Amino acid sequence: MSCHSEPFGFAQGRLREEAVWVGGTNLQLRTARPHRFLATLGMTVVLVSCGTARDPGTSAAPAAAWAPPSSAVPPPIAKQRPSDLGNLTMAHAIDIALQNNPATRIAWLQARQARDIVGSRQSAYYPEVDIGASYNRTRQATQGGRTIFNSTTFGPSLTLTYLLFDFGGRAAQVEEARQVLIAADFTHNQQIQNTILQTEQAFFGYMDAKALLDAQAATLKERQTSLDAAQERHRAGVATIVDVLQEQTALSQAQLTYESLDQNLRVFQGTLATSLGVAVTTKFDVGTLPADVPMQQVTTAVDALITQAEAQRPDFASARAQIEAAGARVREARQEGLPTLGLTFVGSRTTFRGVASGTASPYSLGIAMRFPLFTGFRAQYDVHAAQAGVDIAREDARTLQQQIDLQVWSSYYGLSTASQRVRTSRDFLNSAQQAADVAQDRYRNGVGSILDVLTAEAALENARAQEIQARADWFIAVAQLAHDTGSLAPPAAESIR
Repeated sequence: MSCHSEPFGFAQGRLREEAVWVGGTNLQLRTARPHRFLATLGMTVVLVSCGTARDPGTSAAPAAAWAPPSSAVPPPIAKQRPSDLGNLTMAHAIDIALQNNPATRIAWLQARQARDIVGSRQSAYYPEVDIGASYNRTRQATQGGRTIFNSTTFGPSLTLTYLLFDFGGRAAQVEEARQVLIAADFTHNQQIQNTILQTEQAFFGYMDAKALLDAQAATLKERQTSLDAAQERHRAGVATIVDVLQEQTALSQAQLTYESLDQNLRVFQGTLATSLGVAVTTKFDVGTLPADVPMQQVTTAVDALITQAEAQRPDFASARAQIEAAGARVREARQEGLPTLGLTFVGSRTTFRGVASGTASPYSLGIAMRFPLFTGFRAQYDVHAAQAGVDIAREDARTLQQQIDLQVWSSYYGLSTASQRVRTSRDFLNSAQQAADVAQDRYRNGVGSILDVLTAEAALENARAQEIQARADWFIAVAQLAHDTGSLAPPAAESIR
């Protein structure tokens, strides 16, 4: 049936009722054409159904794209406008991320949602009061249809129900919601730590990319200096054109590397902006990667750090709270098979119009006990399922505990390796710098070859990149260990500006 029908006046012109007095007291209602009343009812259903959302349909063929109607296009999501954050420090970046990162806000909103559920469960300790109103129009017939009369009743009503006793069912429901709230709060704390770690990783990654770009700029200058020296020797007749071409090739290769590093820097800039929860086009600048790495040997044994992590990690505390929530669900399931005792009060004020008119105020008050004698073994199965839920929650927590231990173990030795890589990369850089200087001097003095210079410069370029990467990896390793052990503020974060 199409939704394009007559206007609503169709229904107004089809139903005609005539009211006459029978015997001076009873109101008689005669419907001129009863079948038209049914037609009007059908038209009302059609009009109501036409007010529902239209079917968005599908595409005409597998190879044809679906054209969404206007009603199927979701509204746009408001985006933050780009701004200029200026010089960004680590502490400022973390503060911005904690306020704007969607993951942190979602965890916070979920905790607030769990808090409201606790309030909803606690409402079972209060009586429930309902206010209603009714209006009834009744047509009745007596004496084989010879006497037809109408009656009308209307009035308000008040219903009060109160659960007096249920063997701890309400308490179990409240405790389950309370443990879920505790788990959600711990999850929020864990997300704060995750956001801090994510921000620090992006921050140091951006610093690393910036330092690599600066180092490659220095390499370009050195390549240009070597090319100038080769051209000078070629003009003096002490070097061949091959030396000039080889240096030109090395300079072009260094320029390509610089352009790739510049692109990588822009990617890290967008990654950091995303971690902060701001627009990806937001402008900001960070300082240089610290040259002095405050390397200190981790004196705490790894087993002590594992114990610390198990005591401080919010996600592990959340998993333990889930076990308590599952235990409360077992008590709730057991209560469902026990009797309940409740109080009910119903009061109303009813007005009668028709054969006999008047007003009455009936009420009822009662105490009822409900005892589920047999539920098709549903209560037993619910208890068994709830007990299985406790075992599942306990195994989930044990799995997380093993993951935490592995994370601490890995980050502990990752920091030790990062510290050693910093020392080794610095030795590598010093020796590569000396070798490059010697090769340049030998070439200028006509003793060495251009291949020696190119080899030394390539080694120096690699050494610079290795040393910068080692420093950045050390700061990230410190942040990772602090995160895995449950510390909100990594030790190195306070010294980064």
